Amino acid sequence: MTDHTGRADLEKDEMHAVAWEFEQLPSKIVRSYTQTSLPDLVTASHHLGALTGLVRDLSDEVLSRATDTDPGLDFGPAIAAYTSASAPAGRAMNSYTEAFEQLGFLRRYAGARASADLRDARRSAFDAAQDRLDLTVDSLQDAFVTLRRAADRIDGTPPRVLAALSRSARPTNSTYHAPDRLPATEPIRLAYMPVSRHAR
Repeated sequence: MTDHTGRADLEKDEMHAVAWEFEQLPSKIVRSYTQTSLPDLVTASHHLGALTGLVRDLSDEVLSRATDTDPGLDFGPAIAAYTSASAPAGRAMNSYTEAFEQLGFLRRYAGARASADLRDARRSAFDAAQDRLDLTVDSLQDAFVTLRRAADRIDGTPPRVLAALSRSARPTNSTYHAPDRLPATEPIRLAYMPVSRHAR
């Protein structure tokens, strides 16, 4: 039997590490703009690359567990946490790419001759970028909270204890599967064999 000692702690540590990455990026994004300024395209490109990496990390974490066939481990709780975090992470990605588009527009027309229409378009692009950056930060925070809470709930009840618990008392967020129980052996029943008349 494979020794899974400490696997639950490892799952928690890995999930906390991914959550920490989601916690760090919002502060970097927030520092890149104010009420009167936006990040430049170089900074925004770095942020978008980091955000893409976080989304890829989530899919990699799910993939590694979804392809693990170890019968003694239950990756359901971890997979559920990573896939749940993918929703706010996806919203963050969507919001940031929309802000990125507006930054590109502002860069494209930065040196253009001013007109009333262009001023309105710039103002609209600026406001849209600000709004999308705010939404990005909120979504990243949601992903962080999702992962952090899931990591704190992962149960590390040892397999032998799980086996002793009743089905209703078994934690649903356990990293381990209860060991398979051998079927109860029944007494061997022999077919009826009539006694020979000569033996009576």
